[in-house]
Amino acid sequence: MKVKLASSYGFCFGVKRAIKIAEGYEDSATMGPLIHNQNEIDRLKTDYNVGLYNNLTDVKPKDTIIIRTHGIPKNDLKDLRKKDAKVINATCPFVTTPQQIVKKMSQENYSILIFGDEAHPEVKGVKSYGEDQEDVHVILSISELDNINFKYDKIATVAQTTKKKETYLEIVNALILKNKEVRVFNTICDATFENQDAARELSKEVDVMVVIGGKNSSNTKQLHSICLENCQDSYLIENAKELDPNWFKNKNLCGITAGASTPDWIIQQVVDEIEKY
Repeated sequence: MKVKLASSYGFCFGVKRAIKIAEGYEDSATMGPLIHNQNEIDRLKTDYNVGLYNNLTDVKPKDTIIIRTHGIPKNDLKDLRKKDAKVINATCPFVTTPQQIVKKMSQENYSILIFGDEAHPEVKGVKSYGEDQEDVHVILSISELDNINFKYDKIATVAQTTKKKETYLEIVNALILKNKEVRVFNTICDATFENQDAARELSKEVDVMVVIGGKNSSNTKQLHSICLENCQDSYLIENAKELDPNWFKNKNLCGITAGASTPDWIIQQVVDEIEKY
């Protein structure tokens, strides 16, 4: 089986930065999963004894706590800093940007609209920076706009960093048509654009497509969705153990892409296994 990698894939700047930070603090713990890749979290635990806390109550005096790449809600960060612990902020700078935009715009009496998944930790963190939480609205599709009552006739909008730009444009266009003033901030990460465009192009020329990444990773699921548009035989896996030889029967060329939280060593294991078929 021949394998072709997408022209852009895998670790983004924010993930590389967070892992480097974590590797520099042995015997520490992250507040929530550092990134959406369990294999890499397991490696950090094995090689550097970087643990995982899911609640502030887990924090003990003198702990070193690393804030996850997705960030945490504003009040959680404030409460954490009050504890007798060392806090290392590994929030991706591209996530910090929409946090500060939401804070500034809400202070200037703009209603806030976030395009993203309300249950995602990044969005939870961004939303928390709004001054009036009842006037910070989160949607995943343009159809949800009809259910929103904005407090002001001025709207400011940001997007989860890993969302599809095409859907965001649809939402923005609808907002502009219905509201007096709309401030649009393109907070979708450049790395997300590049990975999505590369996956789209590669999926058009291969017989089967494999997307590697965490099953709970938003950007990985987006890549899988994009690949399915052009290649029905597109599969999402976390590692080589999940490969099914039946996927590659009567196929000649396999395309591979990977989410922003997928390390190179996992990608190489998948490539090596597929090339055996």
